[in-house]
Amino acid sequence: MSVNLVWFRNNLRVLDNLVLSKACENENVIALYVFDPRDFGQTEFGFKKTGKFRSKFLLESVSNLKKNLETININLIISYDKPENVILQLVEKCEISKIFFQKEWTPEEREVENSIKVNLPLNVEMISFYDQFLYKPSAIPYSFEKIPRVFTEFRKGCEKSVTIDKPLPVPKKLRLENLNISAGKIENDLPTLKQLGHEDFEMDRRTAFPFSGGEDSALERLQEYFWETKSLQKYKQTRNGLIGINYSSKFSAWLANGCVSAKTIFNEVKKFEEEIVKNEDTYWLIFELIWRDFFKYVSLKHDSKIFKQSGILQKEYNWQKDKNVINDWINGNTKYDFVNANMKEIAATGFMSNRGRQNVASYFSKEMEQDWRVGASYFESMLIDYDVHSNWGNWIYNAGVGNDPRDRKFNIESQADRYDPNNEYVDLWLKQENK
Repeated sequence: MSVNLVWFRNNLRVLDNLVLSKACENENVIALYVFDPRDFGQTEFGFKKTGKFRSKFLLESVSNLKKNLETININLIISYDKPENVILQLVEKCEISKIFFQKEWTPEEREVENSIKVNLPLNVEMISFYDQFLYKPSAIPYSFEKIPRVFTEFRKGCEKSVTIDKPLPVPKKLRLENLNISAGKIENDLPTLKQLGHEDFEMDRRTAFPFSGGEDSALERLQEYFWETKSLQKYKQTRNGLIGINYSSKFSAWLANGCVSAKTIFNEVKKFEEEIVKNEDTYWLIFELIWRDFFKYVSLKHDSKIFKQSGILQKEYNWQKDKNVINDWINGNTKYDFVNANMKEIAATGFMSNRGRQNVASYFSKEMEQDWRVGASYFESMLIDYDVHSNWGNWIYNAGVGNDPRDRKFNIESQADRYDPNNEYVDLWLKQENK
């Protein structure tokens, strides 16, 4: 009996999952998610690589994935170990002939993949797919080496020539006995938050992101934001907001974990445009999905340069690492209340608005001239919606070593006057306490 293994990474869903769909062409399928201890250690800059907010959201997402896989008679094995260890054990115990997984390309993920490949028996095949894009790589009008430096050129080229595929349905239910494929004595329990290095916590009542992880929650949010509140029809007008649940779509955390696909959201936008309204606001959500794709293609083109101090431009600045300046930024103790409020928000909730992120990154790198990688690493630890490509892509953009053709610097005071004219946001985070 040959068995297909689905190794889940950042694609924690059953709807529109190419990897899962391909694996289910065989009747014998098991699935795996591995909590890799290396993902919960420290970064080179001294921060927890995966902080408590993202850890909890990930735990919820994997738990929900297990439930949804069981509805199609697939057992999700969950382990706290190195993937290369667990997968090699499963190959031996379960007669696995093919391993299906989402292709990743950043260095740490590639290293894990390579360490699996070199130790696999020759008769076991590894099959990977790019399945995290709106515009799939085989359809865009550019080779990876020729990805434009400027977003607008990339967007226009893709919009002109790429047709976006319809989302794939949930795979058909496999025979019931498929659930009984044994994984032997391999650990198969969802770890606790404490095992991942964190104490449990209650979310701050002021959070703009009070949502739980998982595909079910993602689809509920899609239903609420589009069809119940119809907030999509005002998206562009409100997207630079700072307070509350509906000033933006808040899809980013589910997208980062692959609980929902960009194609599913795009398809729902098109449905909304047909049934409710088509306007600049509805288009702008697609516009933001394209930005997400752009940063993924930037990292595909430039590889590990997005993590280097000189960025993709190989541009040198006199970056500093002043511990006092860095700690004042982290603790919200700078000369700008607008920066301080945003830093208090991320510390208390693991979330920050897009407007806030641009301002605090610009302040840290352009005004205080601190090594932007420290800021990016702090965001990696804290953000509930951390995505490696968007986070590091945005930081090199704001630091002047990335894709910003204008190399702009934000005027923090004018930004605060424009987006928080009555100090409501600043007062929320600097004067009110979590109760």
